[in-house]
Amino acid sequence: MKVIIARCSVDYSGRLNAHLPLATRALMLKNDGSLLIHSDGGSYKPLNWMSPPCILVVEEPDPDQIAAGVQRLWRVSHAKTADVLVVSFHEVLAEIDHDLGDDPGLIKEGVESHLQQLLSEQLEILGPGFTLVRREFMTAIGPVDILARDEDGRHVAIELKRRGDIDGVEQLTRYLELLNRDSLLRPVTGIFAAQEIKPQARTLAEDRGIRCVVLDYDAMRGVDDAHLRLF
Repeated sequence: MKVIIARCSVDYSGRLNAHLPLATRALMLKNDGSLLIHSDGGSYKPLNWMSPPCILVVEEPDPDQIAAGVQRLWRVSHAKTADVLVVSFHEVLAEIDHDLGDDPGLIKEGVESHLQQLLSEQLEILGPGFTLVRREFMTAIGPVDILARDEDGRHVAIELKRRGDIDGVEQLTRYLELLNRDSLLRPVTGIFAAQEIKPQARTLAEDRGIRCVVLDYDAMRGVDDAHLRLF
């Protein structure tokens, strides 16, 4: 990765035209070819950028540009579109090249696989008498997160999401339609469980006879005991 702190102006042309006037900015040129231009504000979002695949060409400024104070030009062209980003460097204040190596990626807490493991070990959250049949119960259209039995011995298909939206309800609906064709399983009811369930998803689920359960991830992993809270 190359990081440059420089006084520069930036001109973008393509689906629209945009101009960043002369100012001090941070430029990040990554090994994948992408270029991001940041200011000292605006949170994480760059002011402008070019995504790969793209080609960077270093050009010499013309006499008029030199007279205006331009020392260096970067022309970044997208390989599949007509988008072009031109960076006019007036002063380079710092320049760093460093190989970051391979990145393992972001590891999120509370992902669905961990929720699935925790809930399969704590099915009493769903009600007394629930027992586990299998995690990742395979069907012809994909695996049901958890297949369980309720206190009456009836099968229950449980779909888990970190944030429950309409797509998750539709997914569980398809599983239920398929599972209820199996004479050894039916009747199969559904539970849509998530850390957060959007109102539209809850309305759709309840309209289809699917029970919604909001999961307290911290309490499930023993970080926070809901019974000890004052509020």
